[in-house]
Amino acid sequence: MLSKVLTSAVVGIDAHIMEVEVDISQGLPAYTTVGLADISVRESKERVKAAIHNSGYTFPDDRITVNLAPANIKKDGTGFDLPIALGILTATGVVPENKASRFLLMGELALDGRIKPVKGSLPMAIEAKRSGYQKILVPYDNRREASVVRGISVIGVKTLAEAVDYIRGACVIPPESFDPLEIFTQNYFEKSDFSEVAGQEHVKRAMEIAAAGGHNLIMIGPPGSGKTMMAKRFAGIVPAITFEESIETTKIFSVAGLLEKDQALVTKRPFRSPHHTISDAGMIGGGSIPRPGEVSLAHNGVLFLDELAEFKKTVLEALRQPIEDQRVTISRALTTLTYPSSFMLIAAMNPCPCGYYTDTRQTCRCSYHQIQRYRNKISGPLLDRIDIHVEVPPVAYRDLIKSSAAETSAEIRKRVTKARDIQTRRYKSMKIYTNAQMKNRHIKKFCLIDQPSSQLLETAVDKLNLSARAYNRILKIARTIADLAGDSEIRIDHISEAVQYRSLDRKV
Repeated sequence: MLSKVLTSAVVGIDAHIMEVEVDISQGLPAYTTVGLADISVRESKERVKAAIHNSGYTFPDDRITVNLAPANIKKDGTGFDLPIALGILTATGVVPENKASRFLLMGELALDGRIKPVKGSLPMAIEAKRSGYQKILVPYDNRREASVVRGISVIGVKTLAEAVDYIRGACVIPPESFDPLEIFTQNYFEKSDFSEVAGQEHVKRAMEIAAAGGHNLIMIGPPGSGKTMMAKRFAGIVPAITFEESIETTKIFSVAGLLEKDQALVTKRPFRSPHHTISDAGMIGGGSIPRPGEVSLAHNGVLFLDELAEFKKTVLEALRQPIEDQRVTISRALTTLTYPSSFMLIAAMNPCPCGYYTDTRQTCRCSYHQIQRYRNKISGPLLDRIDIHVEVPPVAYRDLIKSSAAETSAEIRKRVTKARDIQTRRYKSMKIYTNAQMKNRHIKKFCLIDQPSSQLLETAVDKLNLSARAYNRILKIARTIADLAGDSEIRIDHISEAVQYRSLDRKV
């Protein structure tokens, strides 16, 4: 007796259609799984056997061979439980094979036959639609996530018996009805607002420029100056996430198993803030079973690194490639995976080990060499990839007691959104979306400057000993400043302001 049902396996953040072939033949009782299955898949034998028995069906007392094809793709996770169980029931005649082969199936089985949620429902639904399938069976708790994909029927099942009855036509389960675009008609506001931040107007300006152009930013200032407070409010001024970006981000969260129960989409840009003790694999991704790291979980959002100099040097140096390429590649013996990692980096650090080098009210206890050693923890190549450097002084007392309300995040966000719209129209046919993503050919086309601006920039490059990458960063920032001002041309005042945002290129 031979049967075949269909499922999917997630490789990176994309799903691939898989065949689950079950052969039951006479012989001594045995159960063998082949097809490059990891331990979690091989352990499905006991879960499947108990679930079939406790659902009222008979588990065959024969020789069972389960083949997961194609065999050159590594299979991991518990989502193969339901397809394997239905493959066995199809081979024994409980489920008609001509009906079972119409669906894509996935789900983890409990010993009592309940179907538990699994990772990767959204990528599976996307691949099912691309491959021309009309229906998929997923765990009930994953139904909303999978139903984001329009044009395909998503059936949420709670138990193995319910799945069998539905396939056989013994019961009716209405497809999940959900319009994902409705979510984007709702307004989502951050609880924290820039109006709560006293003073620091020049830092708010730098953050506005960073949000408008998608630039990376680092803040340097003493403890208590408000670096972390402002970073946590940065998410409130970036433009709202688009539907296409939401799908991309949700796929990553789905694969990582970070979607909450009944959550269909990630509707706000991610804001990730890992602790400085994070490992290389935690930041970049990897592990024995590769999974996305923080740089991928921050895709289309913000990665905030507080106390930047306290991170391990290997972790910081590993950030260089994801920042530059907007993707990260993880190579293992059996596979190579690529995860997207297009994020805005917001970093904060003290100016010296004690923290008070730039504080006029506290005495710094650090020597010149200690300060140099501390700052050298952030390598030049990494600093070159951070567009905006801004110094954050202590908050003045007059700013703390000021009664007039500061500008709100909503007001800043309007200007940011307007500047982003300008960039969207400018780059609509070039597969880039923000000024920060410009390559050299784009800079030469869209960042033309006049003679006075060129002379000012030449002086800055010579005096600050800037690299070619830093030169390009200044032009990108100036282009964003011009967009915020609504100017089509870059003027000398735009260049002048942009040069000020390279403070870490200056010597201590």
